[in-house]
Amino acid sequence: MSDLPTYETLLLTRAGRRLTITFNQPEVLNAFGAAMHREITEALVFAAADPGSDVIVLTGAGRAFSAGGDIARMQHFVDHPDDFAAEAEGAKRLIYALLEIDKPLVARINGPAVGLGATIALFCDVTFASETAKIGDPHVAIGLVAGDGGAVIWPQLVGMHRAKEFLLTGELLTAARAAEIGLINHVLPDDALDTAVDAFCAKLLAGSQPAIRWTKVTMNLELKRLAHALMDPGMAYESLSVRTEEHRARVQAFAAKARKP
Repeated sequence: MSDLPTYETLLLTRAGRRLTITFNQPEVLNAFGAAMHREITEALVFAAADPGSDVIVLTGAGRAFSAGGDIARMQHFVDHPDDFAAEAEGAKRLIYALLEIDKPLVARINGPAVGLGATIALFCDVTFASETAKIGDPHVAIGLVAGDGGAVIWPQLVGMHRAKEFLLTGELLTAARAAEIGLINHVLPDDALDTAVDAFCAKLLAGSQPAIRWTKVTMNLELKRLAHALMDPGMAYESLSVRTEEHRARVQAFAAKARKP
C-alpha cells in the first residue's frame, strides 16, 4: 500500500479501503488559492492510482466545503490577465482528473460549496449535504464566465433551463432546494451527515469493485465527451471575461466589501 502524500492545503486520510481528501484551509473557508488549485488535481491523480482505496470522499475542514475562488488570486488575474492562461490549463486538468477516476467519488458537503467548490462537488458521483449548506456558481456575480466546469455539469444534473436560470444569475441554493431539483442526492441534518456518508461508503465497499468501476466508466463516457467539447471554449470565454472592466470593477467591489468589519 502506498504512503499518503502530504500537501500544504489538503489533508489525506485513510480508513480501510476509503480515502478521504479534505480541503484543509478552514481559516479562508477552503477558498482556492494557487496552491490548493494545483494540489487538488495532484491529489485526485494520486487517488485514481492509489492501490489502497476503492472509494474516495471529498470534503472540507471547518464550516465550508469550499467558498470558491480566492479574492487575492482574482485580483492578481485582473492585474496580470496573461497569467490566466496557466489557470485555464489547470482548470481543464482538474475536470479531466475528476472524470478519469474510475473509483466512486462521494462528496460530503459540510458547508457552502461555491463556484469551483460547487463544480468539484457536482462532478462527484454521489453527493451528501448538510441541511445548512448552500451551493451555487456565482461566476457571473463577479463578471466572469462560468467556464471552469459549471456549464458542463449543471445541465446534466438539472436540465438546461434550470441550469441557465442558476448559472446566469449566480444564485446560491439551499441544500434542500438543491436536492429538490436533483442537483445533489441527499440532504441531512448536520449531526446525521457523517452517518449517512459512512453507511453509503460501506455499501459501496461491500460491492463488486470491478462491476462498480466499469459501470461508472461507462456512464462517464458521455460526460467526458461533453467536457472535452466545452472546456476549451468555456475557458477561452472566461479568459476574455477576466480582461473586462466589468470584472475589474466587480472584483474591487467584492474586495472592498470583504474588508469591511
